[in-house]
Amino acid sequence: MILTFIEIRDGKIKKSSLEALSEAKRRADEMGRPAAAVLVGGEGLAPELQAHGAAKVFVLENAQLDAYSAQGYAMALAELVRETAPAAVFFAASAMGVDLAPRLAARLGVSMASDCTKVAVKDGALEFTRPIYAGKAFLTLALKSSPALATLRPNVFPVAASPVAGEIVKKTADVPQGAVKGRVAEVLCEAGGEIDVAEAEIIVSGGRGLKAPESFALLRELAAILPKAAVGASRAAVDAGWIGHAHQVGQTGKTVSPNLYLALGVSGAIQHLAGMSSSKVIVAVNKDPEAPIFKVADYGIVGDLFQVIPALKDELRKALQE
Repeated sequence: MILTFIEIRDGKIKKSSLEALSEAKRRADEMGRPAAAVLVGGEGLAPELQAHGAAKVFVLENAQLDAYSAQGYAMALAELVRETAPAAVFFAASAMGVDLAPRLAARLGVSMASDCTKVAVKDGALEFTRPIYAGKAFLTLALKSSPALATLRPNVFPVAASPVAGEIVKKTADVPQGAVKGRVAEVLCEAGGEIDVAEAEIIVSGGRGLKAPESFALLRELAAILPKAAVGASRAAVDAGWIGHAHQVGQTGKTVSPNLYLALGVSGAIQHLAGMSSSKVIVAVNKDPEAPIFKVADYGIVGDLFQVIPALKDELRKALQE
Protein backbone atom coordinates (compact mmCIF):
# COMPACT_ATOMS: atom_id res chain seq x y z
CA MET A 1 0.00 0.00 0.00
CA ILE A 2 1.09 3.55 -0.75
CA LEU A 3 -0.50 5.98 1.69
CA THR A 4 -1.06 9.67 0.93
CA PHE A 5 -1.64 12.33 3.58
CA ILE A 6 -4.49 14.59 2.48
CA GLU A 7 -4.46 18.25 3.43
CA ILE A 8 -7.73 20.11 3.93
CA ARG A 9 -8.05 23.88 3.65
CA ASP A 10 -11.34 25.75 4.13
CA GLY A 11 -13.26 22.50 4.06
CA LYS A 12 -11.81 21.40 0.70
CA ILE A 13 -9.06 19.03 -0.34
CA LYS A 14 -6.01 20.90 -1.58
CA LYS A 15 -5.17 20.29 -5.23
CA SER A 16 -1.58 19.44 -4.33
CA SER A 17 -2.83 16.54 -2.20
CA LEU A 18 -4.89 15.18 -5.10
CA GLU A 19 -1.75 15.40 -7.23
CA ALA A 20 0.17 13.35 -4.65
CA LEU A 21 -2.66 10.80 -4.42
CA SER A 22 -2.86 10.48 -8.21
CA GLU A 23 0.88 9.79 -8.37
CA ALA A 24 0.55 7.28 -5.52
CA LYS A 25 -2.16 5.47 -7.49
CA ARG A 26 0.01 5.32 -10.63
CA ARG A 27 3.03 3.93 -8.79
CA ALA A 28 0.94 1.59 -6.62
CA ASP A 29 -0.58 0.07 -9.77
CA GLU A 30 2.94 -0.57 -11.12
CA MET A 31 3.89 -2.30 -7.88
CA GLY A 32 0.68 -4.33 -7.70
CA ARG A 33 -0.39 -2.58 -4.51
CA PRO A 34 -3.43 -0.49 -3.55
CA ALA A 35 -3.34 3.26 -2.99
CA ALA A 36 -4.77 4.67 0.23
CA ALA A 37 -5.34 8.09 1.76
CA VAL A 38 -5.50 9.48 5.26
CA LEU A 39 -7.60 12.41 6.41
CA VAL A 40 -7.64 14.09 9.78
CA GLY A 41 -11.38 14.62 10.14
CA GLY A 42 -13.35 15.48 7.01
CA GLU A 43 -15.05 12.10 6.53
CA GLY A 44 -17.43 13.70 4.00
CA LEU A 45 -14.50 14.25 1.62
CA ALA A 46 -13.68 10.53 1.38
CA PRO A 47 -15.73 9.92 -1.83
CA GLU A 48 -13.60 12.49 -3.67
CA LEU A 49 -10.49 10.55 -2.68
CA GLN A 50 -12.04 7.29 -3.84
CA ALA A 51 -12.71 8.97 -7.19
CA HIS A 52 -8.96 9.64 -7.44
CA GLY A 53 -7.85 6.09 -6.70
CA ALA A 54 -7.90 5.62 -2.91
CA ALA A 55 -8.99 2.02 -2.31
CA LYS A 56 -9.00 2.76 1.41
CA VAL A 57 -9.53 6.08 3.16
CA PHE A 58 -8.49 6.37 6.79
CA VAL A 59 -10.24 9.08 8.78
CA LEU A 60 -8.43 9.97 12.00
CA GLU A 61 -10.49 11.57 14.73
CA ASN A 62 -9.47 13.17 18.00
CA ALA A 63 -10.44 16.49 19.60
CA GLN A 64 -6.72 17.19 20.02
CA LEU A 65 -6.45 17.33 16.22
CA ASP A 66 -9.25 19.82 15.54
CA ALA A 67 -6.59 22.47 14.88
CA TYR A 68 -3.37 21.62 13.04
CA SER A 69 -0.45 20.65 15.21
CA ALA A 70 2.68 19.12 13.70
CA GLN A 71 3.31 17.30 16.96
CA GLY A 72 -0.22 15.90 17.25
CA TYR A 73 -0.58 15.02 13.57
CA ALA A 74 2.80 13.26 13.52
CA MET A 75 1.82 11.28 16.61
CA ALA A 76 -1.47 10.18 15.02
CA LEU A 77 0.09 9.34 11.65
CA ALA A 78 2.93 7.38 13.23
CA GLU A 79 0.38 5.19 15.01
CA LEU A 80 -1.50 4.55 11.75
CA VAL A 81 1.68 3.80 9.78
CA ARG A 82 2.85 1.29 12.38
CA GLU A 83 -0.52 -0.46 12.22
CA THR A 84 -0.89 -0.56 8.44
CA ALA A 85 2.78 -0.88 7.35
CA PRO A 86 2.55 0.93 3.99
CA ALA A 87 5.41 0.68 1.51
CA ALA A 88 5.50 4.48 1.23
CA VAL A 89 3.81 7.62 2.52
CA PHE A 90 3.41 10.61 0.18
CA PHE A 91 2.81 14.23 1.13
CA ALA A 92 2.39 17.34 -0.98
CA ALA A 93 5.40 19.63 -0.57
CA SER A 94 3.11 22.35 0.80
CA ALA A 95 3.77 24.41 3.92
CA MET A 96 2.01 21.74 5.97
CA GLY A 97 3.64 18.84 4.15
CA VAL A 98 7.21 20.07 4.59
CA ASP A 99 6.46 20.70 8.27
CA LEU A 100 4.80 17.37 8.99
CA ALA A 101 6.68 14.81 6.87
CA PRO A 102 10.11 15.24 8.55
CA ARG A 103 8.50 14.99 11.99
CA LEU A 104 6.82 11.72 11.00
CA ALA A 105 10.11 10.44 9.56
CA ALA A 106 11.85 11.24 12.84
CA ARG A 107 9.17 9.44 14.87
CA LEU A 108 9.41 6.36 12.66
CA GLY A 109 13.19 6.49 12.38
CA VAL A 110 13.14 6.39 8.57
CA SER A 111 14.58 8.44 5.72
CA MET A 112 12.64 10.73 3.41
CA ALA A 113 13.00 12.39 0.02
CA SER A 114 11.90 16.02 -0.16
CA ASP A 115 10.52 18.20 -2.98
CA CYS A 116 10.42 15.35 -5.48
CA THR A 117 9.72 16.11 -9.14
CA LYS A 118 9.59 12.49 -10.33
CA VAL A 119 8.71 9.11 -8.85
CA ALA A 120 9.47 5.84 -10.62
CA VAL A 121 9.42 2.12 -9.91
CA LYS A 122 12.63 0.18 -10.49
CA ASP A 123 13.04 -3.50 -9.63
CA GLY A 124 9.87 -3.35 -7.58
CA ALA A 125 11.00 -0.42 -5.42
CA LEU A 126 10.36 3.30 -5.56
CA GLU A 127 12.94 5.77 -6.86
CA PHE A 128 12.66 9.50 -6.26
CA THR A 129 14.16 12.38 -8.25
CA ARG A 130 14.67 15.78 -6.64
CA PRO A 131 16.57 18.95 -7.56
CA ILE A 132 19.86 19.73 -5.79
CA TYR A 133 22.39 22.58 -5.86
CA ALA A 134 19.64 25.20 -6.25
CA GLY A 135 18.14 23.37 -9.21
CA LYS A 136 21.40 23.01 -11.16
CA ALA A 137 21.26 19.20 -11.02
CA PHE A 138 18.88 16.37 -10.21
CA LEU A 139 19.47 13.50 -7.81
CA THR A 140 17.76 10.13 -8.17
CA LEU A 141 17.71 8.08 -5.01
CA ALA A 142 16.14 5.03 -3.41
CA LEU A 143 15.38 4.92 0.30
CA LYS A 144 16.59 1.85 2.17
CA SER A 145 14.29 2.31 5.17
CA SER A 146 10.59 1.45 5.17
CA PRO A 147 8.20 3.05 4.73
CA ALA A 148 9.66 5.46 2.17
CA LEU A 149 8.50 9.00 2.96
CA ALA A 150 8.42 11.66 0.26
CA THR A 151 7.07 15.15 -0.34
CA LEU A 152 5.99 15.85 -3.94
CA ARG A 153 6.35 19.28 -5.51
CA PRO A 154 2.97 20.86 -6.35
CA ASN A 155 1.96 21.39 -10.00
CA VAL A 156 4.36 18.71 -11.25
CA PHE A 157 2.25 15.53 -11.01
CA PRO A 158 -1.04 15.53 -12.94
CA VAL A 159 -4.33 14.94 -11.16
CA ALA A 160 -6.08 11.90 -12.62
CA ALA A 161 -9.57 10.54 -12.02
CA SER A 162 -9.33 6.82 -11.22
CA PRO A 163 -12.54 5.73 -9.45
CA VAL A 164 -12.31 2.66 -7.25
CA ALA A 165 -14.73 0.93 -4.93
CA GLY A 166 -13.13 1.86 -1.67
CA GLU A 167 -13.48 1.41 2.05
CA ILE A 168 -13.70 4.17 4.64
CA VAL A 169 -12.03 3.33 7.94
CA LYS A 170 -12.67 5.63 10.89
CA LYS A 171 -10.08 5.50 13.67
CA THR A 172 -9.76 7.34 16.94
CA ALA A 173 -6.20 8.60 17.04
CA ASP A 174 -4.30 7.98 20.26
CA VAL A 175 -3.25 11.52 21.11
CA PRO A 176 -3.47 11.90 24.90
CA GLN A 177 -4.84 15.04 26.50
CA GLY A 178 -1.98 17.45 27.07
CA ALA A 179 0.38 15.67 24.64
CA VAL A 180 0.07 18.49 22.10
CA LYS A 181 2.13 21.44 23.29
CA GLY A 182 1.50 23.76 20.37
CA ARG A 183 -1.17 24.12 17.69
CA VAL A 184 -2.32 26.60 15.07
CA ALA A 185 -4.59 29.10 16.82
CA GLU A 186 -5.66 31.08 13.78
CA VAL A 187 -5.05 31.26 10.04
CA LEU A 188 -4.99 34.81 8.70
CA CYS A 189 -5.78 35.00 5.00
CA GLU A 190 -4.49 37.85 2.89
CA ALA A 191 -7.15 40.29 1.78
CA GLY A 192 -8.67 39.44 -1.58
CA GLY A 193 -8.32 35.68 -1.20
CA GLU A 194 -5.50 35.42 -3.74
CA ILE A 195 -4.37 32.01 -4.98
CA ASP A 196 -1.28 30.61 -3.29
CA VAL A 197 1.65 30.90 -5.70
CA ALA A 198 2.69 27.33 -4.87
CA GLU A 199 -0.56 26.01 -6.36
CA ALA A 200 -1.27 28.55 -9.11
CA GLU A 201 -1.26 27.33 -12.71
CA ILE A 202 -0.05 30.74 -13.92
CA ILE A 203 2.22 33.12 -11.98
CA VAL A 204 2.75 36.77 -12.84
CA SER A 205 5.92 37.66 -10.97
CA GLY A 206 7.60 41.01 -10.45
CA GLY A 207 10.99 42.14 -9.28
CA ARG A 208 13.08 45.23 -8.71
CA GLY A 209 12.30 46.41 -12.24
CA LEU A 210 8.79 47.40 -11.08
CA LYS A 211 10.46 50.36 -9.32
CA ALA A 212 7.69 50.93 -6.73
CA PRO A 213 5.14 48.97 -4.68
CA GLU A 214 2.28 50.62 -6.58
CA SER A 215 3.43 48.84 -9.74
CA PHE A 216 2.26 45.49 -8.35
CA ALA A 217 -1.26 46.72 -9.12
CA LEU A 218 -0.34 46.23 -12.79
CA LEU A 219 0.59 42.62 -12.09
CA ARG A 220 -2.65 42.01 -10.20
CA GLU A 221 -4.62 43.43 -13.13
CA LEU A 222 -2.76 41.10 -15.49
CA ALA A 223 -3.27 38.11 -13.19
CA ALA A 224 -6.99 38.88 -12.98
CA ILE A 225 -7.31 38.39 -16.73
CA LEU A 226 -5.67 34.96 -16.65
CA PRO A 227 -7.37 31.84 -15.21
CA LYS A 228 -6.01 30.39 -11.96
CA ALA A 229 -3.25 32.99 -11.82
CA ALA A 230 -1.37 34.38 -8.82
CA VAL A 231 1.06 37.23 -8.25
CA GLY A 232 4.61 36.31 -7.35
CA ALA A 233 7.68 38.35 -6.44
CA SER A 234 11.44 38.20 -6.20
CA ARG A 235 13.25 38.51 -2.89
CA ALA A 236 14.37 42.04 -3.77
CA ALA A 237 10.74 43.19 -4.09
CA VAL A 238 9.72 41.48 -0.84
CA ASP A 239 12.73 42.81 1.09
CA ALA A 240 11.86 46.30 -0.14
CA GLY A 241 8.41 45.92 1.45
CA TRP A 242 6.58 46.18 -1.86
CA ILE A 243 4.60 42.95 -1.33
CA GLY A 244 4.19 40.30 1.35
CA HIS A 245 6.50 37.34 1.88
CA ALA A 246 3.70 34.92 0.96
CA HIS A 247 4.29 35.94 -2.67
CA GLN A 248 8.05 35.36 -2.65
CA VAL A 249 9.36 32.82 -5.14
CA GLY A 250 12.85 31.43 -4.72
CA GLN A 251 15.24 29.60 -2.46
CA THR A 252 14.13 31.57 0.60
CA GLY A 253 10.51 31.75 -0.56
CA LYS A 254 8.31 29.21 -2.29
CA THR A 255 9.24 26.68 -4.95
CA VAL A 256 6.74 26.75 -7.80
CA SER A 257 6.05 24.76 -10.99
CA PRO A 258 3.23 26.55 -12.83
CA ASN A 259 2.24 25.92 -16.42
CA LEU A 260 3.22 29.52 -17.22
CA TYR A 261 5.62 31.83 -15.36
CA LEU A 262 5.70 35.50 -16.39
CA ALA A 263 8.84 37.16 -15.01
CA LEU A 264 8.39 40.93 -15.29
CA GLY A 265 11.32 43.05 -14.20
CA VAL A 266 12.96 40.02 -12.54
CA SER A 267 16.71 39.86 -13.12
CA GLY A 268 16.95 36.14 -12.42
CA ALA A 269 19.33 35.79 -9.47
CA ILE A 270 20.28 32.17 -8.79
CA GLN A 271 18.17 32.12 -5.61
CA HIS A 272 15.09 33.10 -7.64
CA LEU A 273 15.82 30.62 -10.42
CA ALA A 274 16.02 27.83 -7.84
CA GLY A 275 12.36 28.41 -7.01
CA MET A 276 10.86 28.66 -10.51
CA SER A 277 13.12 27.00 -13.08
CA SER A 278 10.86 23.91 -13.21
CA SER A 279 7.98 25.99 -14.63
CA LYS A 280 6.62 24.48 -17.85
CA VAL A 281 6.88 27.73 -19.86
CA ILE A 282 8.82 30.83 -18.77
CA VAL A 283 8.30 34.24 -20.35
CA ALA A 284 10.63 37.06 -19.30
CA VAL A 285 10.46 40.81 -19.81
CA ASN A 286 13.53 42.84 -18.88
CA LYS A 287 15.34 45.94 -20.21
CA ASP A 288 18.71 44.28 -19.74
CA PRO A 289 19.46 41.82 -22.57
CA GLU A 290 22.13 40.20 -20.37
CA ALA A 291 19.74 39.50 -17.45
CA PRO A 292 20.20 35.90 -16.19
CA ILE A 293 16.45 35.29 -16.44
CA PHE A 294 16.78 35.04 -20.23
CA LYS A 295 19.00 31.95 -19.84
CA VAL A 296 16.07 29.92 -18.53
CA ALA A 297 13.24 31.69 -20.39
CA ASP A 298 11.42 29.98 -23.24
CA TYR A 299 10.39 33.40 -24.58
CA GLY A 300 11.94 36.78 -23.83
CA ILE A 301 11.18 40.40 -24.50
CA VAL A 302 13.94 42.97 -24.13
CA GLY A 303 11.97 46.10 -23.36
CA ASP A 304 10.24 48.36 -20.86
CA LEU A 305 7.74 46.32 -18.86
CA PHE A 306 5.57 49.43 -18.36
CA GLN A 307 5.02 49.43 -22.12
CA VAL A 308 4.81 45.67 -22.50
CA ILE A 309 2.23 44.99 -19.78
CA PRO A 310 -0.56 47.23 -21.21
CA ALA A 311 -0.07 45.73 -24.67
CA LEU A 312 -0.04 42.22 -23.20
CA LYS A 313 -3.27 42.89 -21.30
CA ASP A 314 -5.00 44.09 -24.47
CA GLU A 315 -3.88 41.05 -26.47
CA LEU A 316 -4.90 38.62 -23.71
CA ARG A 317 -8.37 40.15 -23.46
CA LYS A 318 -8.79 39.79 -27.22
CA ALA A 319 -7.57 36.19 -27.20
CA LEU A 320 -9.85 35.19 -24.32
CA GLN A 321 -12.87 36.75 -25.99
CA GLU A 322 -12.39 34.77 -29.21
